[in-house]
Amino acid sequence: MTYPATLAEALIQSDVLFDRDQLNQAICRIAADIDAALEGERALYLTVMHGALIFAGELALEIKTDIEFDYVHATRYRGATTGSELHWLREPQCDMKGRTVLLVDDILDEGHTLKAIRENCLARGASRVLIVTLCTKIHDRRTPGIQADFNGVDLPDRYVYGFGMDYKEQGRNLPAIYAFK
Repeated sequence: MTYPATLAEALIQSDVLFDRDQLNQAICRIAADIDAALEGERALYLTVMHGALIFAGELALEIKTDIEFDYVHATRYRGATTGSELHWLREPQCDMKGRTVLLVDDILDEGHTLKAIRENCLARGASRVLIVTLCTKIHDRRTPGIQADFNGVDLPDRYVYGFGMDYKEQGRNLPAIYAFK
């Protein structure tokens, strides 16, 4: 597929899969499930930048349990529409030894990035790493052993963007999830 040059052109060629209200409902459900799973434990809330920024901020406001914040910046896309090798731009700074880590990301697609970050957290001594995603793309290319412990919505196997996910580094601030037709 030849992708459009601009976000405006992309929007014309896309469908809204989930609007803001649907995403907010999913976020509230995830937060309640996290509170139940943590049972008052103070977890490390580790956001994967840049994609998870919007989702992580919205979700954090709904979680009632006290959490400590940190972030990691690892990417395979670097503005492209397909992934390549993983690039670490910032590693977490907080101590993870013996702690639960909530690894928060925008999307679980093939799972290469989440697997690498989860393994890094475990190598740093995390007692458990719970993967939290806004959405999971449904297909059979997933990295073995990677799945979300908490997920908002399931997506078809299409190119998606909005609500933190970018289209050529554009559209992260769109209040819905879009997919090319």
